[in-house]
Amino acid sequence: MLSTPRQPGHPTGTDAEDTDDRRAIVRMAAEFAASEIAPQVAAYDRAEQIPRELLDKMGALGFFGGVISEEDGGLGLDYVTFAELIEEVSKTCQILGTFVSMPSGLVGASIEAFGTAEQKERWLKPLAQGRIFGAAGVTEPGSGSDVAGMTTTYRKEGDDFVINGAKAWISNLDVAEFFVTFASRDRSARHGGVTAFIIPRDTPGLILSPYKDKLGFRPICTGDVVFDELRLPADALLGEEGGGFKVAMTAVERGRLGVAARAVGVTQACLEDTVAYAKERAAFGRPIAEFQIVQSKVTDMAVGATTSRLLVRECAEALQEGRRARQLTSMAKMYASDVAQKSATDAFQVFGAAGVSPEHRVGRMYRDAKVLQIVEGSNDLHRALIGEIELGLRADGERRA
Repeated sequence: MLSTPRQPGHPTGTDAEDTDDRRAIVRMAAEFAASEIAPQVAAYDRAEQIPRELLDKMGALGFFGGVISEEDGGLGLDYVTFAELIEEVSKTCQILGTFVSMPSGLVGASIEAFGTAEQKERWLKPLAQGRIFGAAGVTEPGSGSDVAGMTTTYRKEGDDFVINGAKAWISNLDVAEFFVTFASRDRSARHGGVTAFIIPRDTPGLILSPYKDKLGFRPICTGDVVFDELRLPADALLGEEGGGFKVAMTAVERGRLGVAARAVGVTQACLEDTVAYAKERAAFGRPIAEFQIVQSKVTDMAVGATTSRLLVRECAEALQEGRRARQLTSMAKMYASDVAQKSATDAFQVFGAAGVSPEHRVGRMYRDAKVLQIVEGSNDLHRALIGEIELGLRADGERRA
């Protein structure tokens, strides 16, 4: 089990001890990735399914505890260590980096912030301890991630809630024991009509339809979630009725931080693989590392990895201080995923025809990097958001309410 770093304001420990703890956590992740994940990742990427025993091993080591408080079953990590942990796992498999981030994202953070004591005990603690997994259902086939414009609706029948509608591109369909999702009672009320719910997997009327043969993100089971006259009791309500938009926004910045950290891991993997390959691959009688065009691509990857990592760290420090950092996390998500996509493209170019072979991971990194530019809000959306904040057309909301 991972040890927990000292939190700000904690009266015991020293800065040196705190640093040692953080390094030990990241080092453990690196060792686990090398010994347990690397030998299997190519096979389970092809099979489109992560072995459950691999997830169970990660859970036993505490990898899913993240920034969730110790009281609620998590590790209570600081955000910097959390980001470094995600990056280290993502160098080998960014999908498992996704699993590391999920309990601290919307799936767990919403219950931590708005859940009742019973909901935390039933869902959050085992989630943070890796004993169960969950999923968040926000995106819809027509409205995308526009929470206020969702078409999924519910009605009240006595104390029960009856939900109808659909969500799209929802992950963890194969392993999720519950779904945090959202529906509107009054669509004309926009944000004010949205309510959040926790739906157990075995609820009648819950229909799961996985997609197959995706371009990237292959090992994570993603698909449609349909609600057909799905009936929930009163204790399935998460937060207050009509307060769903606030629940949905609970972990937006954490989600962007997680994607950015995963993107840094992908960039670093591309850099390391390209450097190794360029040293051993010869053309025209000398290693291709001696060619200026290869050196230029390696330089771009090295600069990109370093600058992305610095931006991720700044985001993590801002969140640790309690700042919402809306613009900053958008910058990190957009920039780091753009860098990852370019690095993967350049790595593929250096590898040439060898990059097509499953013997090398640059092909998998190339496919996943493209999807990183889309998840947690497409980069076009983030580019608009950053510009609007910079021009004073949208508030940044630096400090949490």
